[in-house]
Amino acid sequence: MSRHVSSRSFESTRRRLTEKQADTVERLTGAAVEVLREQEFGGLTVRAVAARAGVGPATAYTYFSSKEHLVAEVFWRRLEASEIPDDTGLGRTERVLSVLRGIALLLADEPEVSAAVTGALLGADPDVEHLRGRIGFEIHNRLGHALGPGFDPELLETLELLYAGALLRAGMGYGSYPELAQRLEASAKLILEPR
Repeated sequence: MSRHVSSRSFESTRRRLTEKQADTVERLTGAAVEVLREQEFGGLTVRAVAARAGVGPATAYTYFSSKEHLVAEVFWRRLEASEIPDDTGLGRTERVLSVLRGIALLLADEPEVSAAVTGALLGADPDVEHLRGRIGFEIHNRLGHALGPGFDPELLETLELLYAGALLRAGMGYGSYPELAQRLEASAKLILEPR
């Protein structure tokens, strides 16, 4: 069952958005990705993103409290927009691997963005904490669905820890996201199909 979520583009961390506001947020998140492609996270500012998006800095700050919040929103939107692959006919291990692979490869082609996302998600900004909770809940639900009815909660938590550790490792530069996807698959197999 494949799905694509688009209705949440009218929802931000801080409030429900009108169509015009949603367009502004979309422009800001798109501009953030463009700026990150040109420079690293350390050089990113909400002011620079606002200028790239053609939005006033004060307006940008009404939507995003910090650059970390802005980058976390980029990842949240990518995750929410990503399709959940059709898992009909797949066994439990293959379903879980498909979920982990899909999430790991969301930013595989954009190393500057992926490195920024890891740094941003570790921030203490309350808006980032809120998004981190949403992201964790979405990953939790996808993995739970892949494990199937009656799964062991400790197994789900182990897979979540595996993913979080792999994301942190990739963000620290210990391998690329495609390499991360391969390592995640190998590690998940060890957990799901112990020898």
